[in-house]
Amino acid sequence: MNNDFLKIGKEVVQSELNALKKLKKSLNKDFERIVSSILKCKGKVIFSGVGKSGIISKKISSTLSSLGISSFYADAGSCSHGDLGMIGSGDVVILISHSGESSELKNIIQFIKRNRNITLIGITSKKNSLLYKSSNIKFLLPNITEAGPGNYIPTSSTTIQMCLGDAIAVATIKQRKFSKYDFKKFHPSGSLGAKLKTVEELMLKGKNIPFINENSNIKAALEILNKKNLGILIARNKSGNVTGIISDGDLKRINYKSENINNKIVKKVMKKNPISVSENILAAEALSIMNNKKITVLCVYKKNRKKLTGLIHMHDILNANIT
Repeated sequence: MNNDFLKIGKEVVQSELNALKKLKKSLNKDFERIVSSILKCKGKVIFSGVGKSGIISKKISSTLSSLGISSFYADAGSCSHGDLGMIGSGDVVILISHSGESSELKNIIQFIKRNRNITLIGITSKKNSLLYKSSNIKFLLPNITEAGPGNYIPTSSTTIQMCLGDAIAVATIKQRKFSKYDFKKFHPSGSLGAKLKTVEELMLKGKNIPFINENSNIKAALEILNKKNLGILIARNKSGNVTGIISDGDLKRINYKSENINNKIVKKVMKKNPISVSENILAAEALSIMNNKKITVLCVYKKNRKKLTGLIHMHDILNANIT
């Protein structure tokens, strides 16, 4: 048995790359119309398809939902048994079908054509198909060669369908100026949710922040340091502005050099201008700053760097499974 699996694998990838190149050349004004229709939609964006196209339709719909667009997948078979009621005035319905002639889609098409205030978008590879002819907006997928023997296994055709869906989704992001913070709202859990957590969500606030007046002596500083047990103190002046930072390591070094440090004043030994970050930055970004600066704590502010609103510790970030 002399199968060259590596060669076969590379041929499949190349076939699909060739198909994607054709798709790129096929993007035209019809693509722009699809994106515009989704952005202007006052109702829901509903996807449907049959077989592999149905699976891809579900994925594209899920992607749009994660971007804050009201979208869902409607099973084509179930639509013939009552689920057409999901589709209403003002909706945009996107049907994906390689042949454009799937019998399960015909009832959806007929229902939409009887309701004028529903936009039908057809994505298909066949220009003479029912779907293409019936659609308000149509996108003709390029004629491609499927990977594998016989040109009949859905491979390259499903790849370009998926890629087209991603292109539509990303185009809506650009137009709507959808940010990573907006994205986070729809991904609160899991590893992705963790990566998108902001400093504000993890930082210490209020009485948990180990503040000390810059004119206090080291004896008072040690008492607060032991009480808060964070290994760090934030010094501020009588106006409440942050002026410096002092760590237990700093105190140990001072104690090593001096016989009696209790009467020393905090502002004489503290490090001035502690590194601070906005409470809106991602915790992962804060962790990167800590690693680069070789520190474990960052001061956090909202608008004024001198007015500290929180304190973020490396352990709080790591405990949130952010690395």
